[in-house]
Amino acid sequence: MAPQTQTGNEETTGWTGWVAFAAIMLMIGGFLQMFAGIIALFNDNWVVWGSEAALFVDLTGWAWVHMLWGLLVILAGVLLLRGNMVGRLVGVIAAMVSLIINFIFIPVYPFWAIVIIVIDALIIWAIVVHGREMKSLR
Repeated sequence: MAPQTQTGNEETTGWTGWVAFAAIMLMIGGFLQMFAGIIALFNDNWVVWGSEAALFVDLTGWAWVHMLWGLLVILAGVLLLRGNMVGRLVGVIAAMVSLIINFIFIPVYPFWAIVIIVIDALIIWAIVVHGREMKSLR
């Protein structure tokens, strides 16, 4: 693909759209994590169904973890859109954690887990390969 603009030694290509996709997917994932945390905070006697029986757990602590993690991932998405290195690093780490967790959940939710794994792989690829190009768009 031919470069669209050139700033110093860095080329900005059309692949920056994939980085924007990664940033938006991170922000959507962060909002969903925060939403799950808010739900768990107000309904702290959540019923979690296992393969054999129901397990009643107190989710107040997990609610705060979800909300803080969601906020961190949203911030990473915003920073990634600005071409920030910290945003790139946190974005890759967040996508890696999500990928690993969904790999473990393949036996439970095979289709959904594989979809999320593919999206996470695209996010990691976009950030690692083309994340630097976002800096030259500012």
